[in-house]
Amino acid sequence: MEFPSVTDDARRPVLEVRGFSLKFSRDADAPNLVDDVSFSVGTGETLCIVGESGCGKSVTSLALMGLLASPPAQRVAGTAHFEGKDLFALSERELADIRGNRLSMIFQEPMTSLNPAFTVGEQIGESIRRHRNVERRQAREEALEMLRLVRIPAPETRLDAYPHQLSGGMRQRVMIAMALANRPRLLIADEPTTALDVTIQAQVLALVKNLQAETGTAMVLITHDLGVVAEVADHVAVMYAGRIVEYGTVADLFDDPQHPYTIGLMGAIPSVGKREGALATIRGSVPSPELMPHGCRFAPRCPFAEQRCIDAAPPDKVIAGVHRVACWLAPVEQVAAPVLREEMA
Repeated sequence: MEFPSVTDDARRPVLEVRGFSLKFSRDADAPNLVDDVSFSVGTGETLCIVGESGCGKSVTSLALMGLLASPPAQRVAGTAHFEGKDLFALSERELADIRGNRLSMIFQEPMTSLNPAFTVGEQIGESIRRHRNVERRQAREEALEMLRLVRIPAPETRLDAYPHQLSGGMRQRVMIAMALANRPRLLIADEPTTALDVTIQAQVLALVKNLQAETGTAMVLITHDLGVVAEVADHVAVMYAGRIVEYGTVADLFDDPQHPYTIGLMGAIPSVGKREGALATIRGSVPSPELMPHGCRFAPRCPFAEQRCIDAAPPDKVIAGVHRVACWLAPVEQVAAPVLREEMA
């Protein structure tokens, strides 16, 4: 799915992915697990990639970080330019020099991402010393400052604590501190608040936004939580079965969703106030890689699907500005209204 590039040098994308396709099979006829994915994110901006489990969000992020074993992972096509360099063309050593430095990632579960055999101060300090020529004492001081920055209580004590001695919220803050220790240009956050309760989640999101504003770091946030998207996103890419089916500003997606999958996601959001009718549901489940539909991958679950949806993948359609959708029926208002009324009744 192609989207316009930013040509102004002052707003040139920090990361620009174009036509990225990936599979986990040597069979040339096997469908791509991630198929023709394109997006970009600029300085200080947040792009949210949203979709249900199994849609390819995390696989895409791991591929960008060079953390997928090959084989079985095979890049079929595409580029990912980060600060002018194609990440897919770099050697393992060149990637290691970038990871944790200019390009950082917050993983979904900090308990499995942090090393249980080392204190959090040692782990943050190791990241600093790996990428900058500083003494151990200075690295420790900077690690302490990072713990203060992410607002961990009693940071002088927590610096020498092991991961199992910290709460889930504190461990996630340690991960954020480690990811930001070298002031990266791009931060990839893979569901960073999934394991946290609502109060801690709000604190962590506010923390990331504040630090992002201070440092100008670009962020790709991977989530299935539309509440998080509404809180932090500048642009949103809706992903389904390995393809980006809709892309736009956060206002585009919430005010005028166009893809039937996006509409279904919006209709399934619980509301605090009085609601007319029942929550919408999306029938069926994400197809397995072996049974990927030939045409639109959402067609088997789509209440509006026609024969052409089954026969061929839909083209991209521009709705307005950067708002694009991959759907044969877009704009969908006239098609969707009677069906949605029937389902919501």
